[in-house]
Parts: sequence; structure tokens; C-alpha cells
Amino acid sequence: MKRIGITGPTGAGKTTALGALRELGAWMIDADEVYHRLLEESAPLREALTARFGDIQDKSGKIDRKKLGNVVFGDPAALSDLNAITHRFILAEIDRQAAGAEEQGRSAVAIDAIALIESGLGETCGAIVGILAPRELRIRRIMAREGISEDYARKRVEAQQGDGFFRTHCDYL
Repeated sequence: MKRIGITGPTGAGKTTALGALRELGAWMIDADEVYHRLLEESAPLREALTARFGDIQDKSGKIDRKKLGNVVFGDPAALSDLNAITHRFILAEIDRQAAGAEEQGRSAVAIDAIALIESGLGETCGAIVGILAPRELRIRRIMAREGISEDYARKRVEAQQGDGFFRTHCDYL
């Protein structure tokens, strides 16, 4: 089974590229969806995050992603710690899902992951495709998609790798 890694900054258009692969029969794995589900379902992940970042929970005891984002998006060391904690949980779940797709006889799995390269997940892929778009367009897209402020959207964009990183590390753009 082929593993195709799809990466690029938030708001660049990865979902559109994934749609084309889905039409060709590939199984989709969205690392963000995996992460969000793990935040809800994985007590060990939540415990590791609160141990490192403190009070990042909402009133119901769930991780407040905006509160966590405000801690890490302006602090490269905190963002690095977040990635170190979350990547191991996410990679294990992606491997589990990819194995399931292979058992179903799928010919390909497409993995959508912003941190595909940094996490080491890209090393498991036969091809890495980078999707890029102008910075201001990405900011407007994520503001509209997620209903977030321009300031918060800019913090998210600034916390991610620049286009040069993807141009250097991807097989295709």
C-alpha cells in the first residue's frame, strides 16, 4: 500500500488535494482530526499536556485548545514541548489507522499532517506533497473556517514553518 504524505501550512488548500486523492480511492487520515479525537478520548495525552502546560482545561475538564494555543503559539520552546508530547500519540494512532486501511485492501493512504516532516511521519511515506498558498489568503481562510480573530490566526500562521521549509523537504509542490 502506498503512503502519501500531504503537508503544508494551515489554510493552504490541503483539503482540496485530499479530495482529489479520495476520488482516486485513497483512504484519508487527517492528523488534526486524530489529534482532536485524542484530546477528547486519551486520558494519558490530557494528563501529559496539563502536567506541562498547567491550567489549559475548560470548566468541563476538557483541554481548551484556544487556551493551549495562546500558550504555545508565541513561545517556540512551548510549541516544541507540545509537539514532543502529542506526536507520539498521534503517530501511533495514524499507524493503527493505516494498518486498518491496508487490511481492507486499500491501495493507498493519504495522510494530511502539517508537521508531517518534523514529526518523522514523512519518513514512512513513499511521497511527500506540499501544498502552499499566499500567507494573507491562508490567514483569511482560517479566520473564516474557524471563526477566529485575525490576531489569533496570525499567531497560528507565524508559529508554523515557512514556505521555504516545504520547498526543501517535499517531493512535490
